[in-house]
Amino acid sequence: MKLSCLPVSLYGDFVSGHRSLPDWFRLAADLGLDGADVSVAHFDWNDRAELDFLRAVAQQAGVRIAMVVTYSDFTLPDPEARRREQSVVHAQIEAAARLEAPYVRLTAGQSWPGVVRAEGMAWAAEGLVQAAGHAKRLGVTALYENHTRGSVWRWNDFSQPADRFLELVAATEGSDLEVLFDTANNLALWDSPESVLARVQSRVAAVHLADIARPGSFKPVVPGTGASPHASLLKILRAEGFDGWISVEEASGNGLDGLAAGFRHADAVWQSIGGVPRSNTGSAEQQG
Repeated sequence: MKLSCLPVSLYGDFVSGHRSLPDWFRLAADLGLDGADVSVAHFDWNDRAELDFLRAVAQQAGVRIAMVVTYSDFTLPDPEARRREQSVVHAQIEAAARLEAPYVRLTAGQSWPGVVRAEGMAWAAEGLVQAAGHAKRLGVTALYENHTRGSVWRWNDFSQPADRFLELVAATEGSDLEVLFDTANNLALWDSPESVLARVQSRVAAVHLADIARPGSFKPVVPGTGASPHASLLKILRAEGFDGWISVEEASGNGLDGLAAGFRHADAVWQSIGGVPRSNTGSAEQQG
């Protein structure tokens, strides 16, 4: 497998200017990661010069921008707003292609008040399929996540309950859309991540290795210290032949120590289920 990270614990630093994305790429390389994920909230996805600069800096640091995280919101109640959102998401996918990222993360949309299930599911399926087709034409793989809430959102994900997530996966069968499986989000509503994964494992292209303190609430902790059953989930994926990107979603707020601990855990749990050890562990083993 290849290891990347979505450094949610550093989002405050990016917003305040205390840390930049080039800083993040160099840090990821120093910590022995193969890739570094980025959120569209932290760069100008319409600025080609900035995109070229970020791609070059990542390459110089020796890491790949593995995934661009979007907050696609296909459940907006207003039809014109949904059309605008589709254009925005397509532009963000084009930015991912310019960054040479293999993956772009998509979400169904927010649980907007007044949107009934049938309408929201139809809108989300249409938006996801159209965006995935656009990504495919640009050489990028679009991934739909079993998601909770975007950092820039007001409401939780419309498809957060497992039954809705599974319905959308089924509704998009045969399209270019694949799955990004988050190891913690289902637990927030007491849904079994193993049961959900078993239903979608054939479409999983990448993993968010995340953790929460306990089922029934959403309190992120350093991966490996909470309730998420990482070993059993990765076993399910390995049985399907998975050997792709695992992105540590580190949102505990413990800064660099939390990041390094999460990376060590990811490598250890992968090897514990019989996965081939990565060669690029860098100085992560020397942290904390």
